[in-house]
Amino acid sequence: MSSLTSNPIKLGIIKHYFNILVSYGFHCFILLQISYRLPIPGERNVLITSALPYVNNVPHLGNVIGSVLSADVFARYSRARNYNTLYICGTDEYGTATETKAQEEGISCQELCDKYHSLHATIYKWFDIGFDYFGRTTTQQQTDISQDIFLKLYNKNYLSEDIVIQLFCEKCQRFLADRFVEGTCPKCGYEDARGDQCDYCGQLLNSVELINPRCKTDGSTPITRKSNHMFLDLSKLQQKVEDWIGKASVEGKWSANSKTITQSWLKEGLRPRCITRDLSWGTPVPLKEMEQKVFYVWFDAPVGYLSITANYTNEWEKWWKNPDQVKLYQFMGKDNVPFHTVMFPCSLLGTDEEWTLLHHISTTEYLNYENAKFSKSRGIGVFGDDAINTGIPVSVWRYYLISCRPETSDSIFTWKEFISKNNNELLANLGNLVNRVMKFVVAKFNSTVPSFSYDSESEQRLIKNINDLLTNYIDSLENIKLRAGLETAMEISRQGNGYLQDSKLDNTLFEKNPEKCASVIGVTLNLIYLLSAIFSPYMPSASECIVRQLNAPLRNIPDTFTMDIEPGHQIGKAEYLFKRIDEKMAEEYVNRFAGESKDKVKKVKKSKKSSKSTNNAITSENSKS
Repeated sequence: MSSLTSNPIKLGIIKHYFNILVSYGFHCFILLQISYRLPIPGERNVLITSALPYVNNVPHLGNVIGSVLSADVFARYSRARNYNTLYICGTDEYGTATETKAQEEGISCQELCDKYHSLHATIYKWFDIGFDYFGRTTTQQQTDISQDIFLKLYNKNYLSEDIVIQLFCEKCQRFLADRFVEGTCPKCGYEDARGDQCDYCGQLLNSVELINPRCKTDGSTPITRKSNHMFLDLSKLQQKVEDWIGKASVEGKWSANSKTITQSWLKEGLRPRCITRDLSWGTPVPLKEMEQKVFYVWFDAPVGYLSITANYTNEWEKWWKNPDQVKLYQFMGKDNVPFHTVMFPCSLLGTDEEWTLLHHISTTEYLNYENAKFSKSRGIGVFGDDAINTGIPVSVWRYYLISCRPETSDSIFTWKEFISKNNNELLANLGNLVNRVMKFVVAKFNSTVPSFSYDSESEQRLIKNINDLLTNYIDSLENIKLRAGLETAMEISRQGNGYLQDSKLDNTLFEKNPEKCASVIGVTLNLIYLLSAIFSPYMPSASECIVRQLNAPLRNIPDTFTMDIEPGHQIGKAEYLFKRIDEKMAEEYVNRFAGESKDKVKKVKKSKKSSKSTNNAITSENSKS
């Protein structure tokens, strides 16, 4: 700290240093010192979750932007605004998807979960995802909390038992859960529809609705049999959940698609929904007559948010049973909406306890890939490990994914646009501004900030413009408009470049008007310091590089543009923030990730009906949780 406190930087910035460290990956160190984070009375307490990814494959870019990266941007923003923030996520490890994948790989379910939990954690670490805790659902806390909620619903008569007609494989001698059966979709004719959903048209299905069903294990044709299951009677809870939705959706400013999807469920009328399955891998149902059954993933998985927090701290209820002091923000793809706005809230409301229910839900549409399709089940597209292996820095990936985040409509990942944004935006705008100023200070001022003033008209005009943009930036992030916030941050950087051009910063200005030159350098260095803060939620590694060059501590996001780097401060060495990517690489990357790898491709069959479709931009399947 002596190197920091010896610099003539305002003491107020250094006071922020401890808080900002948390935003940049020092969680383990901090936790050792203060145990764990809890809500603080009187402060803004922000609880953030992102959809829990299944452990049946490597996450693809659609999964990353649809939940964990979007949530991370908001979590980093919240910490940089000094909000008491907790970001929780983890792998969803129970259910049919796990059993199916374990069977394919010839390993136990637990071995599969261990393998893919580690893989997910590694990929998210590379993507600079700053979880406060990244857990998993195969824990005792998951069992305890899920069963407790179930029994409270049972005792309050919100659960009932009924007979379900299911597919049964005579060769396997077992009931076939959703993903152990495939067949033709009755809605669109797609021949490889799963037992719970058609990947092609997105329609939710019951396995008995499939035409020509077949067991995924041995390919045989299953028969139908009866099985007793437990149902959550959502109809009894409709009024409760409608009243809550009416208030929460307005106060929390839910996204338009979230409200539309939720209202469509309510308009149809809620009905009893089966919440148990004939599986061996899952949370056991705590009833003697159901001892061979487990909870269905859509009842069990959202409880993972609670149980993962319980693994983080024994005082988890201070976050999850504290609606007056905690605001819950949840991030996911649109296919997960009704389970977070209807089913899970119904489960909690039915207990008649005071839960921290959803405040704001941020959803995405689908991210498509070139002319192909992202899909965990089909293994097509750029996956997390692919991104790592390209050697392209993580900041470029984060920037591009947020810049094309499908907030209101589907968007398309293309390598041509990816390279263009690196070269023409990151490199030409932000990278140019930082490198130009840093090299000038090193060369002309011996790495020392000169004495400067900012009272002239041009400097005051710049400061006003920056403050207006900063207000817009904060408003965008507060309302989870992540793309708009990023665009505003880039506009602030453009203002800096425009200021340099208008001021004609060069050797002539340095020699003939040293006072003006000093003002331009002093103001622009402080603008770069501000940029390090406002880009930190989006590109934390790039922000760390900027403050390293400035030889200054990481800083919070302020309300106004202030001059915190003062005359006499010694800056560090100039570094390149970004490097140019050859445009010719676009074709190479397209070919490399065209879905032709034998371990990632499975032939997509279509019936005569679906083959007539001319839609080449098939949407991706986001993580469910």
